[in-house]
Amino acid sequence: MNKPLTGYKIGFVGLGNMGRANARHLHEARAEVIVWNRSDGPAAAAVALGMKRAASLPELAREIGRGIICINLTMTDVVEKVVFGEGGLIEGLHPDALIIDFGTTGVPETKAFSQRVNWVDAPVSGGQVGAEAASLTIMAGGSEAHFQRALPVFQVVGKNITHLGASGAGQVTKLANQLIVAQTIDAVAQALRLAELSGVDSALVRKALLGGFAESRILDLHGDRMVRRAFEPGGRATLQLKDVRLMCELADSVGLDSPTLKNSLAQWETFVHEKGFGDLDHSGLFRLYE
Repeated sequence: MNKPLTGYKIGFVGLGNMGRANARHLHEARAEVIVWNRSDGPAAAAVALGMKRAASLPELAREIGRGIICINLTMTDVVEKVVFGEGGLIEGLHPDALIIDFGTTGVPETKAFSQRVNWVDAPVSGGQVGAEAASLTIMAGGSEAHFQRALPVFQVVGKNITHLGASGAGQVTKLANQLIVAQTIDAVAQALRLAELSGVDSALVRKALLGGFAESRILDLHGDRMVRRAFEPGGRATLQLKDVRLMCELADSVGLDSPTLKNSLAQWETFVHEKGFGDLDHSGLFRLYE
């Protein structure tokens, strides 16, 4: 850990694959962590590790007071409901509290949220592997003062931490990341299937390509999953589709006309909805070409 958090009181909302690892790291860094999760299991597991559990979102906000609340949720509408909805954090939130949003949330909504409360958008890259290893890449948007308040938390859960600018800049950067990820998964899937259909061992093709310009983490990690047909979900395809939709909305709003992005959206829509593979890992896009 870069910096112990002794004396910090931190709320954590959303204990999925990413959130539970982040909350655990903060607890191990000696922060007092108070959690809330929609389902009982992950919250009970956090309590078993020594964290505290709030009975409601307003109670969590009141417990944290002027401190920091981290949220790790998957959908923009869920973020809005958890923070600003009936029974949400807002009902107990201190005006000086800071909210860190580790999820991938819509850019216009993020900017609107930051006008209502102290907010840092801090989407991450690195997946569950990076969360478990506390080595996430963190893309932060918000004021300099808010970023500096959040930085000790970031230094516990991540390694590559960049302040991109004003509110929403972190989300724009994450969508740029996801644009590359979504289309690279598709390219790797096509390349490996092309090799198979041509009678060449796809495992050997992947190994050979890892030494050249085509080398990438996606070819390395997801390419291996494609070769082995191991599509148990780490990053679910449904969430990849959600991010591609957000990319398309952002591209439309800024006037970027991208045929490849439109094709990517069509591919992910087909994979999730027409084929029904939304619960597979996003590397499972390979199945479109089988």
